[in-house]
Amino acid sequence: MLAKMPPLRKELLRIAEMVPASARVLDVGCGSGELIEYLARTQNVDARGIELSQHGVNACVAKGLSVIQGDADTDLSEYPPSGFDFVILSQTIQATRQPKAVLEQLLRIGKRVIVSFPNFGFWKVRLKLALTGRMPRTGTLSHAWHETPNIHLCTIADFVALTREIDAKIERSLAVEEGGEIRELSEPGYWDNLTAEGAIFLLMRPHAAPGPT
Repeated sequence: MLAKMPPLRKELLRIAEMVPASARVLDVGCGSGELIEYLARTQNVDARGIELSQHGVNACVAKGLSVIQGDADTDLSEYPPSGFDFVILSQTIQATRQPKAVLEQLLRIGKRVIVSFPNFGFWKVRLKLALTGRMPRTGTLSHAWHETPNIHLCTIADFVALTREIDAKIERSLAVEEGGEIRELSEPGYWDNLTAEGAIFLLMRPHAAPGPT
């Protein structure tokens, strides 16, 4: 009998909803494998992962998940073009050394790419920085500045600009509110950049076929 899985946080559930049954999925920076375990169990997904930390890899392997140790900044080039239906980068792009190059690699190896990240344009971040003059700490940016893994923080507006620069098409976008509630974004703009604590984007190459609804 399979062990009972702990519940996924809302953000990961919404990501999982974007992935159709039986898809071939690569989760980059998969941590201890909560998302790919859920996808494999509930949607019969061929789920694989790549994780930088040995601790995370060990946790995944203990669950019987197909996960290897690797670095998103250096190892994605080893994967073949369009090798996966979906490539997921959840709460990781801001921790990479070359986020633009990483995103381009994701779009090369995945027919579709799902990216989530904390929004540095969130109003509480702006207010804390303005009032205290120190790097802010929030629910999604919880580390002190000298120990944070985040080295390339961005806003929703920054990320949208990057997708245009690399000619990626935004197929769907979601705002993650403070407290974890999630809402659809029809056209990410100033208000969303101010009020959302984080975001989730579904991307595709400009000439890829439309995805499932």
